[in-house]
Amino acid sequence: MAHALGISRETLLLAHLDAPEPAAFAALLARRLAHEPIAYITGTRAFWTIELAVGPGVLVPRADSETLLEAAVEHFRDRAPTTILDLGTGPGTLLLAALDQWPDATGLGIDTSEVALDYAKRNAATLRLSQRAQFARGAWATALVGQFDLILANPPYIGTNETLPEEVRAHEPAAALFAGPDGLADYRSIAPQLPALLAPGGAAILEIGATQAAAVAALLEAQGFTVALRHDLGRNPRALIATWRT
Repeated sequence: MAHALGISRETLLLAHLDAPEPAAFAALLARRLAHEPIAYITGTRAFWTIELAVGPGVLVPRADSETLLEAAVEHFRDRAPTTILDLGTGPGTLLLAALDQWPDATGLGIDTSEVALDYAKRNAATLRLSQRAQFARGAWATALVGQFDLILANPPYIGTNETLPEEVRAHEPAAALFAGPDGLADYRSIAPQLPALLAPGGAAILEIGATQAAAVAALLEAQGFTVALRHDLGRNPRALIATWRT
């Protein structure tokens, strides 16, 4: 209703509860009753300290993914990363939030989806981060050269036979959700690519499903990393922090 009226939720609650229903509301409600994500209906989603434009064809940013930013802030508590890589950037979610967190950093976002990359570029422009954010189409880190202080990744990690809410399975892009029968296919691709890309003293932080900590940690440890686990606000395993062994 607030979106249909063109006002904030706070303004709606404080001053417009008796306002007439706008003509646009019925169509918006019909879309929600068909389980379309609210973020697609309103066209935006808040994440960390930024607001992102989103729509069909991109993964809707989740609050749980902010766990990766929290882990990065803790790792770099007494300094700041200067180079950031976001694998599977979607609409620029993790990269743009990280660049907003560290104003002197530059970054690169990689995705296979042209739709997602278009959203990411538009979001960077809206947030005035285009000078510090670059985006490229690619399969994870394949053919990338160079080292990064911070590597972020929220790859697909849902098993193909797992049950999802209708608003997710029917509307969000399957390529951003599913990763083989056990949900680990993309971690198997990413883990071997990380050693050449992570700078000394840096951190690679990967989002995981709630049951995947041990399996993904083993993949990272096999590449020579020390791995720590961080839980989200729901106390579910959510992020693995891979650093070089000392």
